[in-house]
Order: sequence, then C-alpha cells, then structure tokens
Amino acid sequence: MRICLVSETWSPDINGVAHTLGRISRELLALGVTLQLVRPEPVDASAAKAEGMEHELSVRGMSMPRYKEVRIGWASVGTLKRLWQTTKPDAIYVATEGPLGWSALRAAEKLDIPVVSGWHTNFDHYCQDYGVPWLAPLVRQRLRHFHNRCAATLVPTHQQARELATAGFERVSVMARGIEGDRFTPDKRSQELRDSWGVGQHQPVALYVGRLAPEKNLDLLRDTFLDMLEARPDMRLVVVGDGPGRASLEKALPDAIFTGFIDSAQMQTHYASADIFVFPSLSETWGNVILEAMASGLAVVAYRHAAGAELISTDHDGVSIPPGDNQTFRQEAVALCQQQARYARLGRAARERALAYRWPTIAQTFLDAHEHARHARGQLSNPAEA
Repeated sequence: MRICLVSETWSPDINGVAHTLGRISRELLALGVTLQLVRPEPVDASAAKAEGMEHELSVRGMSMPRYKEVRIGWASVGTLKRLWQTTKPDAIYVATEGPLGWSALRAAEKLDIPVVSGWHTNFDHYCQDYGVPWLAPLVRQRLRHFHNRCAATLVPTHQQARELATAGFERVSVMARGIEGDRFTPDKRSQELRDSWGVGQHQPVALYVGRLAPEKNLDLLRDTFLDMLEARPDMRLVVVGDGPGRASLEKALPDAIFTGFIDSAQMQTHYASADIFVFPSLSETWGNVILEAMASGLAVVAYRHAAGAELISTDHDGVSIPPGDNQTFRQEAVALCQQQARYARLGRAARERALAYRWPTIAQTFLDAHEHARHARGQLSNPAEA
C-alpha cells in the first residue's frame, strides 16, 4: 500500500505530532508500506530528508508569530495534484488542518483519493488560552467541516471520540499513542544527574516536560510547584522545555532548574531521574509526555483529561483530578511529594500500565484505517461490485 503523509510539522521539530508521525512511519516502513511525505521546508535548510520516503515534497513555509519553530505550509492544489498524478497514493493522511492540509484535501478530492485525517491539536481550546474565546465556535465549525470531508478522523482517546461525535463530527475512530519501553525506563535513572541537581537518593524531584506557553496552564504549574516546595523545602524542581512563558516562570521559581529543549537521550535520563511528574495542561489531545513519564516509573499528577483520563486510575498508577479543579490539583501534588513510599508504588504501577501501549499495535490501527478508506472508496467508485 502507498500512503502519503501530509503534515505541517516533522522531525527535527519537537512536538507530539512530529514524534507520533515519526514513530508510525518507521513502523509502517517495517510493514512494507510505501510512504510519501509533504511538509513545509525545514527552518534549517541543511536538515536531512525524512528517512525511507519514496517521495518528499517540501513546500513553502511560514513561521508562526512567537513560535518560529512552528511552521505553516503553503502549497497549491495544482502542485499536489501533479505529485499524486505522477505517483498516486492509495490513501492520504492529513495530520494538520492548516493551509497545507486544506490544499491536500481539495487535491485529493479532485483525484478521488481517500483522505484520513488526524486530530492532534485542540485548536478551539487554544482560543481560550490566547484571549480570543469568541473565536472558538467558529474554529470548531471550520474543523468539523474539514474532518467531515474525510473518510475517517483518528483521535487519540475514547473521551475525545465521544466529544467530537456529540459535536457533529462523523466517522471518528480511536488511535492511541505508543511508547518505547526500552528507551523510557527506570533503568536510566542517574544518580550522577541527581547529584548535579543537588539532591540525594531520598530527596524528591518534581519534573515538568512540555512547551512553556499559555495553553499549558503555567499559572497552575507555578502555584503547584510553590506549594510543593513549601511542604518539602528539600525538593528539587526541574522544568524541561522552552517557550514564551519561560521568563516569567523562571522569575517565579528562581531555584528551579530550567533545561530548555534537550535531546531524546537526555530526556530519557531526566524522566528516570525524577520521582513525580506534574502536568496541569488541559489543552492536549493526548499528551505523549504523560506516557513517557509513566514508562519511566514516575508518579504522575494530571487532570482526568486526554492521556490522563485514558491511562491513570487514581491511587493505583498515578493521581488524576477532575478537569479544572485547581485546588485539588495542588493539594494532591503536595500530599504526594510528602509520601515517598506512595509515589514509589504509583511509579512502579505506572510503568506496567504504560507498557500496554506499543507502537507496532498503534501503527497497525493506522494502517487498518487507511485500508478501510481505500476499500470504501473502491466500493463507491464501482457500485456494481459492492
């Protein structure tokens, strides 16, 4: 089978979409699937081509305001039609609903190629975080129009599938995310790294990993960390990531360690060398970092939302709090950091829970959705054979 992946983000971009597509593409190639890729030209002109692609089309791109690493792709319908007329894919996966995604959808419709879309980002939720809540209904309407023109929309959680179906989205299916349990593992815990943080073997380390931006609920992260420090003055706070909210967070948490972006190998060691993972965001569709933290043996404090709802059973393999209950979130985090035996127990159970999510299974779900879309389109094109 030949599938074309269309996305406005790809490695070496650091985000959940790029990570998910990179892992799925490697699994698909191992299954013998032929892949094409359409994406914006990388910011770094020397960046290598994506591995294993039959064809790669880099289109004109533009950086988002305040996020130079986030690119929007621009491609004419004609450009995409010429690519797909030369080497026609059996199905197209559109990961992002920006200008590039819309062009891909229109070109595919003209060539009668089925499109499967992904729901990777809650753009309507971002309207609240960036001060334009009145735009949210219009964004949701536009997204519904886009996805309902596709053969299927893949979402990461059952909760998301139910919410979208209730909002009028059609043909919604669930495709979770996976973890590499041999890379994200407690075995990579490093006392040398903990020594560099100034903590001994029995001092707790609370970790956050993610973009430092308004949609990540940074005010609650700040308040939670301050409460935890008051309860456990010997605790160390580590923040991995970068973004427009970093400066204010550094000012509020002067004793915390801010690493900025780090590479994958360092990331694995940072997870394993912490004890508690604090993640207050409500903007995720999934939240790969929760699964990575759980696989690394950390006790996670998160809202009962996205991966936090799908993966965590409270006080069995983590702590999940009803969405929006900031006071309880802070209280639960404070209680946990004072209970070493408890956070160690939750971390061990979290590891077992995370290992149920394997990338080969996720990739097969992805492939099955595209096979089904191709088969359904073939029946529509040949009604006598249906």
